[in-house]
Amino acid sequence: MKNLQSNISHAKYDFINSLVFEKLESYTPEPSSNLEKIPSQDPYTLNGQKLRLNFIRQHLKSNVDYLSGEKIFDNNESLKGNIENYIGMSQIPTGIIGPLVVNGSVAQGHFYVPLATTEGALLASYNRGAKACRESGAITVITLQEGVQRTPTFKFKNLIDLGKFVSWVLNHKETFASLTRETSNYAILNDIGVNIEGNILILRFEFTSGDASGQNMVTICSDKICKYIISNCPVKPVFWTIEGNASGDKKATSLTTRVRGRKVTAEITLKKEVIASVLKATPALLYHQWKISHLGSIKMGSIGTGMHPSNALAALFIACGQDVACTGEASTAITRMDIDENGDLYCAITMPNIIVGTVGGGTSFPTQKECLELIDCYGPGKSGKLAEIAIALCLTGEISIISAMSAGHFTDAHQKLGR
Repeated sequence: MKNLQSNISHAKYDFINSLVFEKLESYTPEPSSNLEKIPSQDPYTLNGQKLRLNFIRQHLKSNVDYLSGEKIFDNNESLKGNIENYIGMSQIPTGIIGPLVVNGSVAQGHFYVPLATTEGALLASYNRGAKACRESGAITVITLQEGVQRTPTFKFKNLIDLGKFVSWVLNHKETFASLTRETSNYAILNDIGVNIEGNILILRFEFTSGDASGQNMVTICSDKICKYIISNCPVKPVFWTIEGNASGDKKATSLTTRVRGRKVTAEITLKKEVIASVLKATPALLYHQWKISHLGSIKMGSIGTGMHPSNALAALFIACGQDVACTGEASTAITRMDIDENGDLYCAITMPNIIVGTVGGGTSFPTQKECLELIDCYGPGKSGKLAEIAIALCLTGEISIISAMSAGHFTDAHQKLGR
């Protein structure tokens, strides 16, 4: 792993590898009628729970002993690095939706997705959106960019000192890439950005972080680089800090054209007959509701135009051991709908900040591991797959809520299924 190479001089932009085209074009999803359906009867009884657990064990061949409560977490030593002053586990109800059919550059197939929430109607909504999508085909998903940032910030006496410092830094980019390789087996330094505000300098170190979400990894690497800079640069700052609050960590920002974690885009064309049968609406109703919602988000100055991707991400993140605070940046989304020449509805979503991991963090705790294994996203080599499943899930939720609002079903659903 020590031979990882950086692309420190490579331009950063949205990119689709030509090898992905053949993979996407050759995928033929299994007919929707052939896919196993999750038992939906007895939604609030022990019998219904057992039916769904048996479905998972028999059809998905997954172990859910901890999710079911048959086994109890007792490995306190494994808590090191995850929590301090431990007293016990907060139990959050977990359900399952799907199948979610995805034709992605990494994720490909049908997935039964675990979601943890206390919000009534949430799983029903995503399940309905997933049904409308799979009866229309597969959700196409492509990852466009990848990167995790730290933005160490330096203060100088004046602009001249700052300028000399920047010149020295930019002449040592390959040294910083080498320091990164020495510090981490997985991090790769791929970009350095420079932002000057008077006598304040913000450096943006952008890394890839393998299959970890990467916040701790890039902090450690950035600190190593900064300490090298301070020890060796000809002009010393009067003050510096490892993070100037400009990386977009755990907050929505306006930098939707760049990336934090993974930038992913997804699309599907919903057939008008499926919209009628599953969503009880029409393409025109959804399109007009989307236009109104799009305008409302612009008028209110929202970062992104998504309706509620944070709902999907929070429920998925809790179930799968992700850093839930990262929904702050990850839920940034641009959604779009358009009626095509056949009268069907084109739906798309782009999310530039999907920051997830399939190793480290909370991914190895028993129930979180079981949930990741349900979608074959546990362990090395799976983080890209999890990111693509996440955005496909978000798209189903956008479709479902917009259809519910357009057809006047939104309130009724929450009266029936919510508290």
